[in-house]
Amino acid sequence: MFEPGEEFAADLDASDPLASMRDEFHHPRTADGSPITYLVGNSLGLQPKRTARIVNEELDKWASTAVAGHFASERPWLSYHELLAPPVAAMVGAEPHEVVTMNSLTVNLHLLMVSFYRPQGSRRKILLEHHAFPSDHFAIESQVHLRGLDPAEEMIAATPRQGEETLRTTDLIETIVRTGDELAMVLLPGVQYYTGQVLDMAAITEAAHSVGADVGFDLAHAIGNVSMDLHSWGVDFAAWCTYKYLNAGPGSVGGAFVHERHHRRTDLPRLHGWWGHDKGSRFEMRNEFMPIPTVEAWQLSNAPILSMAPLVASLEVFAEAGGMAPLRSKAEQMVGYLDFLLATHLPGTVRNLTPVEISRRGCQSSLQISSPDHDGRAVFDGLIAANVECDWRHPDVIRVAPVPLYNTYTDIHRFVSVLTDLLS
Repeated sequence: MFEPGEEFAADLDASDPLASMRDEFHHPRTADGSPITYLVGNSLGLQPKRTARIVNEELDKWASTAVAGHFASERPWLSYHELLAPPVAAMVGAEPHEVVTMNSLTVNLHLLMVSFYRPQGSRRKILLEHHAFPSDHFAIESQVHLRGLDPAEEMIAATPRQGEETLRTTDLIETIVRTGDELAMVLLPGVQYYTGQVLDMAAITEAAHSVGADVGFDLAHAIGNVSMDLHSWGVDFAAWCTYKYLNAGPGSVGGAFVHERHHRRTDLPRLHGWWGHDKGSRFEMRNEFMPIPTVEAWQLSNAPILSMAPLVASLEVFAEAGGMAPLRSKAEQMVGYLDFLLATHLPGTVRNLTPVEISRRGCQSSLQISSPDHDGRAVFDGLIAANVECDWRHPDVIRVAPVPLYNTYTDIHRFVSVLTDLLS
């Protein structure tokens, strides 16, 4: 299927139906103007060229209309988050009333755990993974503390088998079933940040519900990367950031999902804020909370418009690309091509922690240098010196993520060529 030469990469680029999307983005260069091969969309996505225009439209609106911008414009500030709901819902497989753009990822996890971590009697435990992103671990730990419980007793860490790097679905399900009526909540990543493994969210959700536990997912590395169907899977809640594959800029606004079956429940605790109050009576300023009967009830404050505007720009680009289906198809071919080049040029020298099966991986590959003659960190530094941008995760992983919206097969070929030179 693949060939090792640079000409073959150029041919793949020439026949790529999504090739024109690359021109929708700014691409970084060195101080002398040399191009950088950018393979770090898993950490910070590139800026769409239209972002500045859309942000400036909001700045101009502020300058020319001031407070009236909340009501009279193409994108009124009062309902700005509502404009984002349909395209964001399409990214995660949800109904528009089940998603809301707000806050940051960890803030949203805290807000959602107030509702969905409800320890009662012997049902107090939370299942997470042993190598959870620190922010997730800290959030869970602090929520357990807030309930007056001991994290050492109530946090169960799922661990790969001896000699393996990724979690087996069968082991996760066995842990869920074994914990049974002691399990209050499961909180796992959709895509594991270190290994790039895509977890089987549908199977995990079904297993957790079978023992009476609620299920949430951190989708920071999943949204904009892999196809999802949160609504049909029955996931209880989820949260994500938008600065990785969603290209909304550093520290940009996050998002949340709550399944519609929970929207009208009166037994769920929740932190209340003015923006979660019934829209029809919000400005009557009554101090009697009436929750919006959607996920919007979990909102606290009005929308940060200047942080949301870049997301408007990025979601337009996703729509023009045809959504996740064609992007996922290209991503699968790109990771297959990367695997082929690594196996061809560097057999036994580079170890990929990311699962081989396409259904268990997204854009990211997590590589370890297995040659005893080379230090992984020195190899990473060599890549950066050669203007190949990837990232390093302690203790010994080089993460590389060819993103289908703006990366090329030539980018992948150049990465492997530079890596081969460094290891030769």
